[in-house]
Amino acid sequence: MTSFKTIRARAEKRKGRPKALDRLMPDKPDLKGLAKLGDDRILAEMTKRVFCAGFAWSVIDTKWDGFEDAFLHFQPAKLSFQPEDYWEALLRDARIVRNGAKIMSVRDNATFVQEIAKEHGSFGKFLATWPPSNEIGLLDLLTKRGSRLGGNTGQMLLRFVGWDGFVTSKDVVACLRDAGLDIAEEVKSKGDLAKVQAQFNAWAEETGLPYTYLSRICALSVGENRSAH
Repeated sequence: MTSFKTIRARAEKRKGRPKALDRLMPDKPDLKGLAKLGDDRILAEMTKRVFCAGFAWSVIDTKWDGFEDAFLHFQPAKLSFQPEDYWEALLRDARIVRNGAKIMSVRDNATFVQEIAKEHGSFGKFLATWPPSNEIGLLDLLTKRGSRLGGNTGQMLLRFVGWDGFVTSKDVVACLRDAGLDIAEEVKSKGDLAKVQAQFNAWAEETGLPYTYLSRICALSVGENRSAH
């Protein structure tokens, strides 16, 4: 496998210089901040990622204030106790995107968030203690216990709440394949995910960098994201 030093050097060359690449990095993972994140904000992000899947993100962002109001600001306990007619009314509510299956996922995920919070104190505390060396285990849990949180949706949820992990975007997968990892062009199988996890674990040990940085640098080293430099 190609060393990460080589991949980083390629990304730096593509983006102009090392400092230019550094400016493209996300905030460093903040476990203390993640542990303090309210369950309502976790559920809100779950909902946003579910509704963004297969839909224009800009539309969801534009309507988001309406989502907050319609879904009672994503307070899990309140949502869990809402009667059937509340959920049926949302199917006609113009403040949100009226997709029945996605609307009902909010109710299911409110229960999921409460269950995890009861077990660990809060969903944020639960995430903050889960090691990035086992992201695939966390993704499996989201898939099995959550609603519509499988695949890329789960990965994007973790990224947006600030958990330290990789995302198997098209560019990241292209980088991994170019580095010599034997995986499909679209990483969907558990076997391929395990290979991706093992490689990011190796690169984390090699570099000491957060997984989020490794994933971003990997993506910037290939594909169509070249800068003017």
